[in-house]
Amino acid sequence: MNHEKTNILTIRTPEGILFSLRLSGPVNRFLAWIVDLAAIVAISTIVRSLLGIFGLISGDFAMAASILAYFVVSIGYSIVMEWRWRGQTLGKRLFNLRVMDEQGLHLRFSQIVIRNLLRFVDSLPAFYLVGGLSCLISRRAQRLGDVAANTIVVWNPAIPEPDLDQILTDKYNSFRKYPHIEARLRQRVSPQQAGIALQALLRRDELDPVARIELFTSIASHFRRIVEFPQEAIDGISDEQYVRNITDALFRTQPGLLKR
Repeated sequence: MNHEKTNILTIRTPEGILFSLRLSGPVNRFLAWIVDLAAIVAISTIVRSLLGIFGLISGDFAMAASILAYFVVSIGYSIVMEWRWRGQTLGKRLFNLRVMDEQGLHLRFSQIVIRNLLRFVDSLPAFYLVGGLSCLISRRAQRLGDVAANTIVVWNPAIPEPDLDQILTDKYNSFRKYPHIEARLRQRVSPQQAGIALQALLRRDELDPVARIELFTSIASHFRRIVEFPQEAIDGISDEQYVRNITDALFRTQPGLLKR
């Protein structure tokens, strides 16, 4: 793994595949935080109004309940959103940002919890000054919560929809007979993983024959571990055709996957 001055992080997956990620700087992350802060304030306001009934019992109790509710909402919002949206909150989605494991592995729930529990430290003394300075100093643009959780925040700029007809020339796809498995595939595959398969197909003619076989064998093995199609769907197809069928299922059925 290496980090360049262009804010690009290159990761080697366990399958030996190299891919590059563009790290997000503090400015985009701050703008995303502003959006998320607005959402948190809106939710907290609704919750506070619901807790207003406690003011009839005790003003101090109502105040304590409101402070506790804000704490729960501010932490719970990020944890829930990043877990359900695979590393994204409303603000991150708006600015095409995503939280990832720094090794390119599956983002664990414990990592999300750790990075968000340390959010209050990063926000000190105000406006995320500690977190912003940490991002500027860190080689991987990590705030303290990211360092503790072994996570990074990447920027996925909107990518024009590729002309799939140029690379998916075979019209028949045996995987189409199993829409429930395709749906499971789309649910489990991240935009980064889909992008690796797409780029491999786009650049396959640039590879020598041995490297081409090894690359598609590795990618196909990775996707086989994610979902398993019935034997009759994969009989007689090469690893490259397998990856082509996977890519067809991902992009044709769910346009704009890379834009998420």
